[in-house]
Amino acid sequence: MPEPAHVTPPYGGQGLALLRTLAARGSSTFTTEAARDAAREAGVSLSYLPVLLHRLERSGWLQRIKQGTYALTAGLAGFPEAHPFAVAMALVDPCAISGWSALNHHRLTEQIPRGVTLTTPKRVVTPAMRGAVRAAPSTWDVTGQRFEIVVVVPPRFFGDEEIWLGDSRVRIFDRERALLDCFALPRRFGGLAEGLGILEEHLRGIDVGRLAAHALRYGADVVAKRVGFALERFGVAADVIEPLRAVPMRGFRALDPTRDPRGPRNRRWGLIENLASPRTKR
Repeated sequence: MPEPAHVTPPYGGQGLALLRTLAARGSSTFTTEAARDAAREAGVSLSYLPVLLHRLERSGWLQRIKQGTYALTAGLAGFPEAHPFAVAMALVDPCAISGWSALNHHRLTEQIPRGVTLTTPKRVVTPAMRGAVRAAPSTWDVTGQRFEIVVVVPPRFFGDEEIWLGDSRVRIFDRERALLDCFALPRRFGGLAEGLGILEEHLRGIDVGRLAAHALRYGADVVAKRVGFALERFGVAADVIEPLRAVPMRGFRALDPTRDPRGPRNRRWGLIENLASPRTKR
């Protein structure tokens, strides 16, 4: 991450005036349109603004998130630092913080995420997908952070809530929707054991009715069955799990798709209980 080249922004007082105006508005991330509004208030010529933004970026006072979107550089005294979740909001619209990031925020896991995970119903083309740099197409490196992007079909983009982090308003999956991903996308969490462990440890703090409703809304039979199996395993009332058990599913499916798909067949849930042995290496 570049360090500012000067104690105060270069190019006279206009750079400082612009940054102070943006900071006063709580704009740790902003678009060029927002910068134009701030420039008018700060007395910066709109014709000079593109040059000023470029120079502030080159000098390390701003970081470009993507074309036309910026963040204040971290560590600038007197200026708000852009929270990584806020950067995610500016990176992809619409999106919600998800995965390990959401689980950690809700204190459902102590595991520190290596980057920020976000979910979006929008098809995203990252710089790695456009350029010659070979990287996973679901990741985007910006502002010294790695962002992992999970794309879902629009009906599965739900269960998010709005929170404030400092001066930033961000969207994040609620506790139950974040936990649901452990059952819907267990490969992203190293297997189903993570979701089962979180549910067992935090059962009293989970709205099991909402979790069941989310599982039904997700629209995947095996996800409903995994959640229902887990809730029943931990003693949740029958009226909560019965709608999950009633979801039709043809054939038997592995409880944990990351493991060897062999084990006892649970006819009540249509699942192969394969939690005992890891997947056989091939």
